[in-house]
Amino acid sequence: HIFGSAYCAARYLRQALPPGAAAYVLGSPALAAELEAVGVPHLGPGPAALPGPTPADWAQAPLDPAVRAVLVGFDEHFSYAKLCQALRYLMRGGPDCLLVGTNRDNRLPLEGGTAIPGTGCLVKAVETAAQREAFIIGKPNRYMFDCVVSEFNIDPARTIMVGDRLDTDILMGNSCGLTTLLTLTGVSTLDEVKGHQESNCPTRQSLVPDYYVDSIADLLPALGD
Repeated sequence: HIFGSAYCAARYLRQALPPGAAAYVLGSPALAAELEAVGVPHLGPGPAALPGPTPADWAQAPLDPAVRAVLVGFDEHFSYAKLCQALRYLMRGGPDCLLVGTNRDNRLPLEGGTAIPGTGCLVKAVETAAQREAFIIGKPNRYMFDCVVSEFNIDPARTIMVGDRLDTDILMGNSCGLTTLLTLTGVSTLDEVKGHQESNCPTRQSLVPDYYVDSIADLLPALGD
């Protein structure tokens, strides 16, 4: 079973929004599909253009009266036009308009040592414009683990969290009382682990995994047993 941040975000909005309320989505068609699957109305996915040549035009674009949440995910069509609309929905609704982000991953690593900006960059842009903090669905927030627990009989003492990021995967695992294992084929390095481990800072020590492996493939023999 796979619990992604898009699925969990849709589940969260289904529970948090009143019946008939919609979400303005800065995200992909896949994120929109998760909302549709749980019956949350939405608008916003896909390219968007500014409604006119001047800031006065941008501030007067029509707003859907049903929107009660702004949901930010990975959006290859993220633009100033979308940022304007997101801000206007949040300003119109005030605290009653939810601001939700799927995750705070700042970069997505690619083969060859390169990377592209992650969803966290887009979430930060909306937070900066709105001058408020988003509720983050994904790691290290424990909401995703709570989603799993609500559907399966999970014993934290017999559960291991495997991941390649200290500040998301390992932090969530440690905060949820899970055994944690870092794989070194992704973002975080063993030098970072050692630095956190040798510090006297409780916050940094919460990023230290119980175990590490060079590659996820190192787990295959154990899984076979």
